[in-house]
Amino acid sequence: MTHIKTRKYAPRVSVLATATLAAGFAPLAAQAADDAGASQATELDKVQVRGSWFNPSSPKFTAALLDTPKSVSIVSEKLIAETGATNLQDALRMVPGITFGAGEGGNPTGDRPFIRGFDSQSNMFVDGLRDVGSQTREVFDLEQVEVVKGPSSAYGGRDSGGGSLNLVSKTPKLKNETTASMGIGTDSYARGTVDANYVLADGIAARLNLMKHESDIAGRDAANVSRWGIAPSIAFGLNGPAQLIASHYHMQSDDLPDAGGFPYGNPNGAPVSKWVDGRPMVPDRNNYYGLVDRDFQRTRADISTLDGSYDFGGHKLRNIARLGNTSNDYLWTQPDDSQGNPNNYGTLWRRTNSRAVDVKSFADQLSLTGAFQTGALKHSYSAGLEYSDEKMTRGSYLMTPGTSNPLTNSSKCPTTGAATGYNCTSFDNPNPNDPWAATHAVYRSDKALDVEQRTKTTSAYLFDTIELNAQWMINVGLRYDDFSTTLTTPVAGKAPTRVRNDNDFLNYQAGIVFKPAANGSIYLSYGTSSTPPGMDGGDGSDGLSAAVADLKPQETKNLELGTKWDLFDNRLNLTAAIFHTVMDNARVTVDNGTSQNAGKKEINGVELGFTGQLTDAWSLYGGYTYLDSELKDNGFVCAVSGRTCPSNVYVPSPYNGNVFPNTAKHSATLWTTYRFPFGLTVGAGANYSDKQYGDVANTKWIPSYTRFDAMASYAIQDNISLQLNVQNLTDKTYFTKAYASHYASIAPGRSATLALNVKF
Repeated sequence: MTHIKTRKYAPRVSVLATATLAAGFAPLAAQAADDAGASQATELDKVQVRGSWFNPSSPKFTAALLDTPKSVSIVSEKLIAETGATNLQDALRMVPGITFGAGEGGNPTGDRPFIRGFDSQSNMFVDGLRDVGSQTREVFDLEQVEVVKGPSSAYGGRDSGGGSLNLVSKTPKLKNETTASMGIGTDSYARGTVDANYVLADGIAARLNLMKHESDIAGRDAANVSRWGIAPSIAFGLNGPAQLIASHYHMQSDDLPDAGGFPYGNPNGAPVSKWVDGRPMVPDRNNYYGLVDRDFQRTRADISTLDGSYDFGGHKLRNIARLGNTSNDYLWTQPDDSQGNPNNYGTLWRRTNSRAVDVKSFADQLSLTGAFQTGALKHSYSAGLEYSDEKMTRGSYLMTPGTSNPLTNSSKCPTTGAATGYNCTSFDNPNPNDPWAATHAVYRSDKALDVEQRTKTTSAYLFDTIELNAQWMINVGLRYDDFSTTLTTPVAGKAPTRVRNDNDFLNYQAGIVFKPAANGSIYLSYGTSSTPPGMDGGDGSDGLSAAVADLKPQETKNLELGTKWDLFDNRLNLTAAIFHTVMDNARVTVDNGTSQNAGKKEINGVELGFTGQLTDAWSLYGGYTYLDSELKDNGFVCAVSGRTCPSNVYVPSPYNGNVFPNTAKHSATLWTTYRFPFGLTVGAGANYSDKQYGDVANTKWIPSYTRFDAMASYAIQDNISLQLNVQNLTDKTYFTKAYASHYASIAPGRSATLALNVKF
């Protein structure tokens, strides 16, 4: 194999790798459980789902998922193996109702899921504790991914209103078992993973997960990814009431990023032309506008966790503590449209976005869970205290000379080539190997001038599921948060400036469940969330600033009616829900130019899901989501556009009534596999996403698309199998992320991977 080698990247060593432990999805509120003891060679073929809803790992869920009055989707390890993706975004690909947002310099490049139309980048958890810091997350150490939909502050504290994600880590078990996967594929794909679990002594076990991954990006010039990870853990007392699990997770990447994609077809300053309707302009899907000897993205995550618990007769006391340290450094090329260069001159300005962020965090959660009875009422409860301390420092990367066109002293590019410092390139035929670095220097900004944000939160919560009788249950949850965040901005030669937001907020989740039969439930629920200024901790899309520092949290409320059923001897699980979500004090600009809690956003939707093992050979997974979103009151806008308001005159927003950005009205998914008697399993899937707007003006957008995938696995013997995955089977050109102003991110083209899986 060959790999691109650049001045910024040492020569790579090809490593055999896998596609099988990559990505999966379960779009439903439930997912059938795997037989943990089945061999990997045959687990894709013989796993049974009968009688088994997957349940969330969080003790805050005090009832089985079938009887929980909330929409929750579980992305299982089995489907992670079947579908062959290798990061969190791919793992969530077939959960309908989730889209993805793009980043820039201020809003970081990394995982940015939108759940039910709300940006959930800062609503990420690992094993129930908030996972702060922008990252592109891997799947090699995951048992499952849990998607809690709708306002979720009762479960996790500060929340954007659409939902949250919880990543469940692999932990030791009392069984000697090792799985190894090695895969190769198109586009220089190479991936290897090892998952080794050993019983060391009575009740003591250790587990080690390893991963190395390298590949180019299918259908794209130049861009590539390289990452590796290690996750050791050890557990004591697994066969007794007292347990202790210690673990560490390390993952780092060194990529030539493909974040930018293509500019929209209605760039600023452009004349009327063939590109006028606001969708991305794509002269050739392979075009890469970045620079091989300049662009980079390097991330690192180190997370250490200590999880101790004691079970004393039906009640469990647990404490989980975590130290986290993550970084996200990048400099990448954004295909800029601010001067209309593509339409005016057939050129493009290589605008740079950069970021150098370190996030350190400590979190601790003490909980007590159990069950008891008061008269005829049965209670299943969870109570706890949480504390977190987060510190973010943020700088950037600078270039000498700068990235303006020296011929125009601006971002206008009438010409290209060396005379422009290679800051201007051809729109139709860019050269990513232009020798930009020969005449430019890149250096990090002065760390003494890094912006710092410190966020501390203290919380208490209580959940209770009350079983009134065999047919009726009540589920209630209450959480209080004391939230404090401070943004410090150093000023050379002067005292630093500080802005602070201190807020406390109370949120709840309440629902009533009716069980017309033991295998079904109908529920009505109501939940709330609070989004304080600076909820991102300084490394996300909801930043703290002087304009919003004194405001109260945005508040979101959700009313949901749903039903869940196990049918055909639990071979088929069905879910359905309709919901009404309102953020009625959204932060907007009012008529005097200040920011106030005066806006309103509303979304109404329907979700359907199904999963099952319809026969011993045939499995089926899928779902559909309808989202009808509206910016009811978007406040006021400047009568004369600009970063500031030169006219100082504000008029009612012309965007009232528009659709939420990054929200697909219709989305649907389907995945199915069939196992033949001679050891061959074939699978195929499709996912559809409707048109999405990038901006509140609804002038920048990405088209709808349908993507198809396929899989085939063959069990050579009980512990050895081969698996072939083909992603984007028809080589569809489509976009996955729509940024608000300048560009959209293009999806990879068709790729194929072949993996050898061994279990012993």
